[in-house]
Amino acid sequence: MKWLQQNKLIAFLALIKFILPFMLVDSIWELHRDEYLYYQQGQHLAFGYLENPPMIGLLGYISSLFGGSYFFIKFWSALFGALALIVTAAIAKELGGKLFAQFVAALGIIFSAYMRIHFLFQPNFLDIFFWTLSVYYLLRYINTQQNKYFYFLSFALALGWWSKYSVLFFIAAIVLSILFTKHRIIFTKKHFWFSVLFGLILITPNILWQYFHKFPFIHHMKELQETQLRYINKADFLKDQILMLLPLFFVWIGGLIWLLKNNNYRIIAYMYLIVIILLMTGSGKSYYSLGAYPMLLAAGGVWLENLSTKRIWIRYAATIVILLLALPFIPILLQIQSPHAMAAFNKKYKIEKIGLLKWEDQQEHALQQDFADMQGWKELAAKAENFYTVLADSIKNNTIIYCRNYGQAGALKYYGKDKSFVNKTICDNGTFLLWIPHDLVFKNLIFVGRRIPDKDDEVFNHFEKVTIIDSVTNTLSRQLGDKIIFFQNADSVASELAREGLDKMRSEFQK
Repeated sequence: MKWLQQNKLIAFLALIKFILPFMLVDSIWELHRDEYLYYQQGQHLAFGYLENPPMIGLLGYISSLFGGSYFFIKFWSALFGALALIVTAAIAKELGGKLFAQFVAALGIIFSAYMRIHFLFQPNFLDIFFWTLSVYYLLRYINTQQNKYFYFLSFALALGWWSKYSVLFFIAAIVLSILFTKHRIIFTKKHFWFSVLFGLILITPNILWQYFHKFPFIHHMKELQETQLRYINKADFLKDQILMLLPLFFVWIGGLIWLLKNNNYRIIAYMYLIVIILLMTGSGKSYYSLGAYPMLLAAGGVWLENLSTKRIWIRYAATIVILLLALPFIPILLQIQSPHAMAAFNKKYKIEKIGLLKWEDQQEHALQQDFADMQGWKELAAKAENFYTVLADSIKNNTIIYCRNYGQAGALKYYGKDKSFVNKTICDNGTFLLWIPHDLVFKNLIFVGRRIPDKDDEVFNHFEKVTIIDSVTNTLSRQLGDKIIFFQNADSVASELAREGLDKMRSEFQK
């Protein structure tokens, strides 16, 4: 990109964006629960997974080619964060912004909630990037009227689909915003409809995968509604919209107002407002909207630049305010301290008052939920594998390791050193269910879960002996209390019951 070659400041800020989290994060922290799942998806490449589209899995596979280290797993989120910064600055340029506008837009991507999002190997970083790229191509069409940008826009939205299905909210916002503005003439352009067809063709393999697996996307959304999303209220959602980008609140608000007053670019403001309305109506999580803010940050940069044309001091003041507001949030957004130091920090500065310590269970805890989910996995995996390795070969050969959730299974597979231990680790939670062998046979079972299975969990009633081996003892880990339990000498019925139960579960997702 010629513009980037000429703009050394933006290139430098993109580099800072990439390396900053690796420099700041304390090495004691482990991968997040979800990262173990997405990395394992990369070991089972497919056109789709029960929880999400396959692009994150493809990136996980590439990471595994480089050894699957912490760095190469985190590499992708940091890289796409840097790319999002570049595209956001490019949007500012499309809106008429010069260097200062692009600089402010870039600061918005370096700081605020993006600091955390762009260090988690989760589909959100892809979601944000492709939403932002889509806006750039839409603006390129508005500014040039060149039909090729319809196809670029469609390609970006298709990649967004392959990344996370929440792109549907953004597609709906784009369509409605076109309808509500002078740009509705786009609907009369044949190349627009050809590009729509082009995009549909690009996502067809995933749609077919969804069809042959009974649309698990819908099943997953219902499950989220029944568990996590039902606790979300609209007041907290709106409050979080301010908190997530608090250091740049005045920037994006200014950008939103500027866009609403601009007849040519008002469509961008409408897109943002429609996304917020759709997410609130659908009880979406607060961070689902983060893909809609880069365009407002870019517009805010232009607004601030125009405001300060004859008052250069405003630029210095705004930059200082952004940095002063951002710095206190760094130890909240990134794990720059050890877990105990961070817990002490949260308590000292009463972080619970701004709602960051409330988990999905709606209770206040010592650490942010994301950070509590980045501990205890090594301990759990080591204790489970240590027990497995000391078993006699005659017992090992007839033993499987069953985990209750994908985080436990993913961690055991990621940290496990014994190949047979890794291969025998199974889980029926999420996409792990599809990876369990159909010819499953076992005599003994190492169970990893929060508590001893209930009596109505029939398979576990067919063992001769049950022994609690160990548990996670890290008090700041969300996995605290997860147990390792050894079930011995199953009768001939146990394996058959397990296979029948698993086949019934799989039948929900197989035609």
